[in-house]
Amino acid sequence: MSEIKDMSKKYNLHSWSAQNKVNPMVITKAEGVYFWDEDGKKYFDMSSQLVNSNLGHGNKAVIQAIKDQAEKLAFIGPGYAVDVRSEAAKAVVEASGLDGAKVFFTNAGAESNENAIKMAKMYTKRWKIFSMYRCYHGSSAGSGMLTGEPRHFANEPGAPGFVKYDGPYAYRAPKACKFNSEEDAAAFYLELLENQVLYEGPSQIAAIFTETIVGSNGVLVPPKGYLEGVRAICDKYGIVMVCDEVMAGWYRTGSTFAWQQYDFKPDLITFAKGATCGYVPLGGVIAKKEIAEFFNDNVMLCGLTYSAHPVGCAATIATLKEYERLNVKENVKKQEGVLRQLLTDIQKKHASVGEFRLKGLFCAVELVKDKATGAPIVPFNGDKDGTMTKIVGMLKKEGFSTYSHENMLIVAPPLIITEEELKEAMAIMDKVLDSVDNMIK
Repeated sequence: MSEIKDMSKKYNLHSWSAQNKVNPMVITKAEGVYFWDEDGKKYFDMSSQLVNSNLGHGNKAVIQAIKDQAEKLAFIGPGYAVDVRSEAAKAVVEASGLDGAKVFFTNAGAESNENAIKMAKMYTKRWKIFSMYRCYHGSSAGSGMLTGEPRHFANEPGAPGFVKYDGPYAYRAPKACKFNSEEDAAAFYLELLENQVLYEGPSQIAAIFTETIVGSNGVLVPPKGYLEGVRAICDKYGIVMVCDEVMAGWYRTGSTFAWQQYDFKPDLITFAKGATCGYVPLGGVIAKKEIAEFFNDNVMLCGLTYSAHPVGCAATIATLKEYERLNVKENVKKQEGVLRQLLTDIQKKHASVGEFRLKGLFCAVELVKDKATGAPIVPFNGDKDGTMTKIVGMLKKEGFSTYSHENMLIVAPPLIITEEELKEAMAIMDKVLDSVDNMIK
């Protein structure tokens, strides 16, 4: 074991882990869609780290922007107007397509959702916040209570007012449900949601949060009409609609923000990750015109020491320019088609693949014990023998780095990936799934 690994285990607390079980890989360099360990072994970064390295590793323009800003003005408090702070805000608001909107910058996705909660409460003067089961919005006090899967348990009982609802997941719908179309599925889940709004008292509900495309909990792509239906419910009862675009934003699904592929507009948009591709921390909340104007005469009780950090803003400006220069939008569209065909072949071939869900270069492969029944390879919150950990380890051993959640494998490579790289990487997954097929026999 290397000195670096020894030191890491001695002094670092590693997230989501029992510390005696961690065995962190020592990384020495990263470039493009790859990174290397201390033994010189190369890995495909097929999850873009935590679905944030959209431009891959080592982008020179973003790195140079960070260097230049650090030399020019490394830090100044958020109360001051600075060129990069103004330019980054303008670029983000223009990218959102919301006329008259403003942005409050944060440091990460969890902070973005924390502040969106507060904005919605202040704007509506209500206190209940709806969010989906099988979603992830962060792990801090408020965002952790928004989160609708086992990672929120440590936050409980938490603050009052957080209410969970069942979002669309047709593959695991109640057994009595037989949907003839996406529209049928949307209508079913919208009826559940509106009933719950009525049960909880519409006049008490400040916001309905949704991951536009649910991320780590399965890349759950909403059925046709669902998001528009949520918008209609929010309009009917005066509720703020919040789209969490922390993972789905910044071209991950093929458009600047995922919601732009649907026929509605949100009231608040939360973002982070792909805004700087992880080179430095930065996130934010984009508020539509009416909410932004509310704070003209009402104090916005949100503030962070590092809000709109100059280095983060410089990185964001450079990142957005790189998306354009590298024609990332077109590459995502092209590689989505390649990945869809590869996954279709994989699904047909492997008994362990129940289905895959894909939007842009955002994908989850759902592993099952029985294709006919759809029984997951591990039960919800019940991977007691570490089956998924073993499968992820098998992939990594072959040079395919990603992560799993419940019975899902995430496939979300950097958006600069080429067709050749994509095919080479997915051939590794194909090979490993042969072994997974044998595991379920």
